[in-house]
Amino acid sequence: MPPGGAGHDAPFPSSEQDAPRRRSRVASVRRLMTFRSMSAGTAEEAEDPAKPATTILRQEISSGTTQLERPTAGLLLSAISAGLDLGFGPALMAAVRAATTGDGLSVRVALSLAYSIGFVIVVLGRSELFTEHTTLAILPLLSRQTTLRKIGRLWLLVYTGNVIGGAVFAALVGSIGLHLGIFSAANLDAIAQRILEPGWRTMFASAIVAGWMMGLVSWLVTASRETISQIFSIVLLTGAIAFLRLHHCIAGTIEVLLSVFYGSTGAGGWLRFLVIASAGNAAGGTTFVALVKYGHVRFPGPHVVPDHRG
Repeated sequence: MPPGGAGHDAPFPSSEQDAPRRRSRVASVRRLMTFRSMSAGTAEEAEDPAKPATTILRQEISSGTTQLERPTAGLLLSAISAGLDLGFGPALMAAVRAATTGDGLSVRVALSLAYSIGFVIVVLGRSELFTEHTTLAILPLLSRQTTLRKIGRLWLLVYTGNVIGGAVFAALVGSIGLHLGIFSAANLDAIAQRILEPGWRTMFASAIVAGWMMGLVSWLVTASRETISQIFSIVLLTGAIAFLRLHHCIAGTIEVLLSVFYGSTGAGGWLRFLVIASAGNAAGGTTFVALVKYGHVRFPGPHVVPDHRG
């Protein structure tokens, strides 16, 4: 009987018998290629200290989406914590004002550095600040991963929590500072007056720029790979807000409420400031960071490779 006839095994495996082995070899090759690709990407990313813009955008969207889905209690408590922690900046400003005279360059730099301390605590501590979410919450909307209703819920909770925390800090630490002689009511009034004296148009324009810069804080912190780089970005941008005397709705609330509680400023002045500065901050962060950054990263142009840095 011929070798291939009935009663004898075929000298080579049939196609059906060999199919599982071939699939196994193909899967092994694919796993190896995937591993090499991931290793190459990791090595390239480690060599390049600057994150690609697409990576920054993806991480910003992920962070914003996470907070949009966060339970109400956790989000509100985080926002209250941010309002409380942010107060250390205005308190240090009042202490610097009490220890210095005049308004020269060195005094303004010292005040600006003091102002930035509260933002460093809040941002690195991962508490939720309203002016960061004028960018973070909008990016998921632009990528069609959330709704206006969810953004409204987050803004309301974070804004309310920030104001509550700031008011509690002003009431508590203002009293302590006065009794310990760290600053005086006159120091608190001077800081509040500087915030409240501009007209509403100037205040609104100032708040737009401040909101723009706070959106950049969020973007640059995400872009940074190391904590020291994050601190530098926070101090640089928030210190610039103080140095330029721009209006930040939450930090300004603490500054003004210190004077409302323990100085001569009326509550009406604070409410006027709060409405104008909040609107300006929201407009600045949403327009100049969320919309512009999203647009230039997602639509880089025909001659730009989307995953390339910048």
